[in-house]
Amino acid sequence: MLEYLFIFLGLALLYKGADWFVEGASSLASHFGVSPLIIGLTVVAFGTSMPELIVNVFASIQGNSNVTFGNVVGSNIVNILLILGVTGVITPMVVKRSIVWKEIPFAMLAVLTLATMSNKVALSNDPLNVLTRVDGIVLLFFFLIFVYYMFDSIKSGINKPAGADENFPRTKILLMLIGGLIALIAGGRLTVDGAVSIARQMEISELLISSTIIAIGTSLPELVTSVAAALKKEMDISVGNIIGSNIFNIFFVMGISATISPVTVPDVINMDLLILAIATLLCFIFMFTGEKHKLEKWEASILLIIYAGYTFFIIYRG
Repeated sequence: MLEYLFIFLGLALLYKGADWFVEGASSLASHFGVSPLIIGLTVVAFGTSMPELIVNVFASIQGNSNVTFGNVVGSNIVNILLILGVTGVITPMVVKRSIVWKEIPFAMLAVLTLATMSNKVALSNDPLNVLTRVDGIVLLFFFLIFVYYMFDSIKSGINKPAGADENFPRTKILLMLIGGLIALIAGGRLTVDGAVSIARQMEISELLISSTIIAIGTSLPELVTSVAAALKKEMDISVGNIIGSNIFNIFFVMGISATISPVTVPDVINMDLLILAIATLLCFIFMFTGEKHKLEKWEASILLIIYAGYTFFIIYRG
């Protein structure tokens, strides 16, 4: 019964934490005259990716490569197929042009980089598929490029909104961001701990746990935050959170993980990487075509159907 209590309490913290975090992030954008898209890609994306970082740091220290890989790749698949799908079904999402032409291609670059590093045996005749510390440093270097692009966007004023007003005092904004982030991390941790405990009692494999329960659990902050932002008509924060989190998860979270300890690549991960690449490509196509870079409800429904099929596949795989 204690495990179910953890899940219930975790979900409650996630709900309230997301509400505070979105309000604080939106006010932060207004206060500094920065586009909500930039805030979504940076502050919100980094904040909601903290559970993935925490889980992967512990997994790397313990040498658990299955959890390290399954969490990052699984979370990114959840972010696009499940979270973007759910959010898009709730309300059609109109995004800025830069999301389609810059941020989504950067997310695709992250997937292709990780896939290349994960197939050394096939590509360079290495004896083992392992993400070395050098690979981790390279991933972190790509992350620094992304951070530079964000700061350059802020500096150039490309994404700067006109006439934005501050909604809350600075102290309240800070407290909302910190309080919301703490609630999100604590809620995600409680939910994951409860779910993993139940799964292990049912003797489910660690890769399956990390690709499903842990991936969904650590992505709950993204899910709740994105839905909350969409309901508040903060589409830039919602989409920026999802795309930004995927970039953070591969370049920063996996980079940190491999730098702490070399990560052995699971034998079956290529199929998951392929699904992630397809999901990212579909995200680009759906937002590129149609009216005003808009994700329609029927397109979001396709993402959800693909996620359902992927879930059945990995459960069958075991």
